[in-house]
Amino acid sequence: MMVSQILRTKSDEGVVTSPPSMLISEAAAELSEKRIGTLVISEDGKTPLGILSERDIVRELGKQGAACMPLTVDKLMTTKLVTCSLEDRADAILTKMTEGRFRHMPVLKDGEMVGLVSLGDVVKARLQELSMEKNALEGMIMGH
Repeated sequence: MMVSQILRTKSDEGVVTSPPSMLISEAAAELSEKRIGTLVISEDGKTPLGILSERDIVRELGKQGAACMPLTVDKLMTTKLVTCSLEDRADAILTKMTEGRFRHMPVLKDGEMVGLVSLGDVVKARLQELSMEKNALEGMIMGH
C-alpha cells in the first residue's frame, strides 16, 4: 500500500502545525487538547522545520523539570526530519520508522507538506495488505 492510500483513509483535518516560537507549555496543552502525539513545527504550515513529540517534552521534563515549560519549541524539536512521499510504500516507511525509532513522518509533495503518517497508520495499512494477501492465497488454494 502506498502512502497516498494511507492518507485517504485518515480524517481530513490536516496536519497540526505550530510556529517555532510556541512555548513548550503551549505545545503540551495543544497535544493534550487535540489528543495527538506530535506537532510539526512550521512557520507557514507547509514547510516542516522540525517535529516535537510528547517524548521530547517528557525527556526535557526529566532533565530540568518545569523549568523547560517557558522554552520555545524550536529548542526541543527534532530538526533532522525523515520524510516520505505519496508514492512511498508502507513497508518501506515501516522500516524507516522502526530503524529510526520514531513514530511520525511528514509526507511531502513538491517540497510542501501534504500529510503526516503515524506508525499506527502504517501498521494498520500493512495488516490490511497481509489480510488481503492471505484471503487471495486461501482462495487460490481452495480453487476460487
